[in-house]
Amino acid sequence: MQKSSRSSSCIEEKLHRSMDAIPIFLIFLLLSLDSFLVSITAADTIAVNQTIKDGQTIVSAQETFELGFFSPGNNTQNRYLGIWYKRLAAGTIAWVANRQSPITNKFGELTLHPDGILVLRDSANNRTIWSSDSFGPIRVPVARLFDSGNLMVVNDDDDDLENYIWQSFDHPGNTFLPSVRFGRNLERGVVRNVTSWKSADDPSPGPYMVYMDFNGYPQIFQKNGDGIQFRLGIWNGLGFTGMPSLKPNPIFSLRYVSNEIETYSDFNLNNASVLSRLSLSPLGDMSWWNWIDRTQGWFLYLTPTVDNCVRYRLCGAYGSCDIEQSPSCECMKGFTPKRRDQWDVSDWTGGCQREIPLDCVAGDGFRKYSSLKLPDTRQSWYDRNMTLEQCDMKCRNECNCTAYTTLDIKENIGCLLWYDELIDMRKFPNNGQDIYIRMAAAELEKDRKITKKKKPMKVILIPLAVGLAILLGLCVLIIKKMRKQKPTAQATPDQIEQKDFIDLPLFSLSKLLVATDNFSFNNKLGEGGFGPVYKGVLDDGQEIAVKRLSTNSSQGAEEFKNEVLFISKLQHRNLVKILGCCVEGQERMLVYEYMPNKGLDLFLFDETQSKILDWSQRFNIINGIARGLLYLHQDSRLRIIHRDLKAANILLDHDMNPKISDFGLARSFGGHETETNTKRVVGTYGYMSPEYAGDGIISVKSDIFSFGVLVLEIVSGKKNRGFFHEDHNHNLLGHAWRLHREGKTLELADASMIGSGQTFELLLCIHVGLLCVQHNPGDRPNMSSVVMMLCSDGQLPEPNEPGFYTQDDRFGPENSSSLQTQHSNNGLTITLIDPR
Repeated sequence: MQKSSRSSSCIEEKLHRSMDAIPIFLIFLLLSLDSFLVSITAADTIAVNQTIKDGQTIVSAQETFELGFFSPGNNTQNRYLGIWYKRLAAGTIAWVANRQSPITNKFGELTLHPDGILVLRDSANNRTIWSSDSFGPIRVPVARLFDSGNLMVVNDDDDDLENYIWQSFDHPGNTFLPSVRFGRNLERGVVRNVTSWKSADDPSPGPYMVYMDFNGYPQIFQKNGDGIQFRLGIWNGLGFTGMPSLKPNPIFSLRYVSNEIETYSDFNLNNASVLSRLSLSPLGDMSWWNWIDRTQGWFLYLTPTVDNCVRYRLCGAYGSCDIEQSPSCECMKGFTPKRRDQWDVSDWTGGCQREIPLDCVAGDGFRKYSSLKLPDTRQSWYDRNMTLEQCDMKCRNECNCTAYTTLDIKENIGCLLWYDELIDMRKFPNNGQDIYIRMAAAELEKDRKITKKKKPMKVILIPLAVGLAILLGLCVLIIKKMRKQKPTAQATPDQIEQKDFIDLPLFSLSKLLVATDNFSFNNKLGEGGFGPVYKGVLDDGQEIAVKRLSTNSSQGAEEFKNEVLFISKLQHRNLVKILGCCVEGQERMLVYEYMPNKGLDLFLFDETQSKILDWSQRFNIINGIARGLLYLHQDSRLRIIHRDLKAANILLDHDMNPKISDFGLARSFGGHETETNTKRVVGTYGYMSPEYAGDGIISVKSDIFSFGVLVLEIVSGKKNRGFFHEDHNHNLLGHAWRLHREGKTLELADASMIGSGQTFELLLCIHVGLLCVQHNPGDRPNMSSVVMMLCSDGQLPEPNEPGFYTQDDRFGPENSSSLQTQHSNNGLTITLIDPR
């Protein structure tokens, strides 16, 4: 039963306002009458003894949320009482009452009892399925569904909602909505966690939980079953120390409150018209979603950064993880591995021990370590009002105090002390904090000796530095001259050592031989400059793709090693996932998740296959690639430029979701680098930017150009290189630019896309594509702007002329994986590589 419009008739409104005066027996009578009278009971209030049956719903005032009975996913047998979005994002479940006790028929009833308790019954079997509890004085209880998505039982004569009897916000499921207080309330005895569903068809609690731990200073964890997966950190006045991606933003603001009664964190929307939710998927992925009304879909706003260093206590005690280093774990200064044999084989969980033991009697001191994620605080003590100097004094006077720091870095106040080994630390160069760790006096004496040695050298250092600079300059000139005379040696398979794979799980050669049927020809998926790729099936049935380095491939070896360096440190839903590696004898192999739909190019540029891709899938692919690139350029710790973004390197999973692959040509930048030059220009013509192909200038704008080409190819279904039009000799970029100037932009779209009802999105993507392929790199947007444009309905700037405006065939065909063409341009050597 659906609630009718509040403005449908004056008679209905009067009846609604007088509902409380109707005797109970008349309410039940009305429930059995026609739909007009039935709709009267579907208000946003449930009165005492009023019953909501399966098929009836309660709707919030602005029709944002709806409460009723539903069956999740493909499960048509079980019924649940829940709250879901109604007016926008219709059907998205926000809360479930009877998660663990489904009703197996359509005879469910929800009734509010006079004691303020909601009771859910299976009337066919006369069985209570679920019930709420109550708190505080109960006078005239009513249940109301608010536009926040909160179902509350309150006293009808009390306007203060803080005096509620019960609310659904105290019992969240897999979803956190704005204003849900994540944490605990000691007065009411409630603890609010997020727990995943078992599956899309089963809302019962799954293995994943995000919760706040209150031992020591409160902090947030995510666990899988009984094991901790991630520690999302403590609140430091600005945010949570393990989630630097949760920065101040225009969508929502985070808050942390702690007092004698309750400790919690919540988020509040800066714009009340925005729909936003935080959810935990059945696979344990925590994601922030915003509803985009124009596209009528949820947009993934952000995912807390997940990489290898986020794994709980990966480096053990006194170890620190650095995602930019290989190996990722290292002992902090003044510490050494407890078990060197384990450390050498990438088993770091044993942690580190002090090189010089503490001696409190002789007098210990403290060494400052900077830019760190603070360690686990379950064995800690804190005081919100102490200064850092007072904190130092307290820790110094307690021999079992191992470290201290400032509690609130925003206000520069508060004291946090540790009383145990320090675990689960990592480096955050731009978002970390200072911590002062207790060290033996003899250890600190080393620092003082080093400082003393440096002081008398000051007078000598300046002329010495000048002399060294001159000598270095001469060396550089000599080396450059020698390089012109002698070709640079390439990496060979022999030079790719086991230490290069130290961050990856190991597969045995025998296991991969069985999985790929001895690398049979029938299992071969393709081949590139590095060697062949084979499909395999592991013992547990998991499908994999095995990239095998050819023993006679010198160029491929260098790319292969480069891919190991990057892909082992990257994790994102739109990047291909690596499962492990094999290093035995001369064999060097990488094992990836298998992408059953292979490359995007096989769909786009095939007349038959292209019909499978409707516009919604293409638009999803464009957005997925954009989010993957945003992660590489901005959110990844390495800040990576892919350098070979093209349709063939976009792989598609079972659901046609895009995954960026092939990082053999990738290049990482430092935190403040924006561009650099190279003499080894590699990539695929048709996707390379003008400044890169012509002058060897690499920047994130090089990838932006490639992305723009991809967008235009996805919309049109045509290749940029090899494009032919009977009216002109332009390539696809030139053709798109010409149509845009003539006001015929939509003619670029694949004929099958016309009439899809998504004309705005088609025009939007073409416009964004043209902005990305502008000739001047400075005119091109960055990826964060691109992602925003793709979900915006605002006016976009006009694009300028694209790069590589006309077709140029002097470099030969696009796909020449076995061909290496050299072209002289400003003294640079251009190598054409198209790996698969």
